[in-house]
Amino acid sequence: MRFLHTSDWHLGRRFHTEDLIPAQRAFLDHLVDTAGTEDVDAILVAGDIYDRAIPSLDAVRLFSRALHQLADLDVPIVMISGNHDSAHRLGVGSGLLARAGIHLRTDPATCDVPVLLEDADGPVAVYGIPYLEPSLVRDRLEAEAASHRAVLTAALDRIHADLTSNQAAGTRSVVIAHAFVTSGTGQPEERRDSEESESERDIAVGGVAHVGSDVFDSIDYVALGHLHGPQRVTDRVHYSGSPLAYSFSEAGHTKSLTLVDLVPGAAPAVTHILCPVPMRLERVTGFMDDLLTSPAYEHLKDAWLEVTLTDTALPFEAMARLRRRFRYTASLKHKPAHIPAQATDTPTYSQRIRGRSDLDITRDFINSMRGTDPTPDEDALLQRAVEASRLNEQRKETV
Repeated sequence: MRFLHTSDWHLGRRFHTEDLIPAQRAFLDHLVDTAGTEDVDAILVAGDIYDRAIPSLDAVRLFSRALHQLADLDVPIVMISGNHDSAHRLGVGSGLLARAGIHLRTDPATCDVPVLLEDADGPVAVYGIPYLEPSLVRDRLEAEAASHRAVLTAALDRIHADLTSNQAAGTRSVVIAHAFVTSGTGQPEERRDSEESESERDIAVGGVAHVGSDVFDSIDYVALGHLHGPQRVTDRVHYSGSPLAYSFSEAGHTKSLTLVDLVPGAAPAVTHILCPVPMRLERVTGFMDDLLTSPAYEHLKDAWLEVTLTDTALPFEAMARLRRRFRYTASLKHKPAHIPAQATDTPTYSQRIRGRSDLDITRDFINSMRGTDPTPDEDALLQRAVEASRLNEQRKETV
């Protein structure tokens, strides 16, 4: 059976000041064309359909257009909600859409209700696990703890029970999920070897955000979303990555769709089909005068550009002057070349907080204010406060 795996569309997102709706429309056209030319049996969409819980009107229109195109393919589509989506909003009309072959899985309670497919090799059960916010779904899934690993394990327990009790012997299994998954068990001492980018929203809540791939043991293929770079976690667990670059940290990514051939008794055969690139991303560092005059930078005129200026002082109207030569300059940084190495080694605030959880940042604030770390009782209170704030935001998105 052949699947087309994609994720992290982030419809409605902007790249700095640039409107990405035209580029996202081109990608969705490419998705539809590829599904037809590659003769796929189903399309798997692993979450973050929208960029915001309350998407823009343009984003909703684009999604509506995509739904009609996908329905016309007469190929089953299974979609889940991601951490950027409002599960309730995305799931509106899911029962009616299922009649058109578009299966939306946004309710954790339905994670063990498969979309059943069949080919010459027998049945395939496709399960969709929407993004699981641990504290919100722990009780519903009867998980052992309010952690990402615990709630995903509980969801997989339900799926295994369905495979054992309700499906025919030999049924192959596919799971779609939206999470930060690493190889191994995901224990703190293990290496976090999945690659993150700056445009992914942190999903940590008072603890470890990543989950080991072992929770998916015995599943034939796992289609993941959340990380924006296409990557292999194990032979059977893969991220498709986002179809477009959403930050300059993704400048080195090769964006693609993941084509999966599910063969009985063997690891899936995975190939990548390149996505259209609206404009390449480039990073350049140098003095203002050199950048504005040297022919060595001529090739950057048609790229989205992140510029780091090394002049002693930030030049007057730097962005405006750069854009006269490099029209698509999107980001400007200043790192003077003359500052001694000792000074430049001091990270900026944004660098210090990058990749850190809200709880870690709060602990650092306490330490910086009084010179000591929070006491165990204070730390527990901070965890409760950070988690309550996060859950409040999640509840707003589901209203």
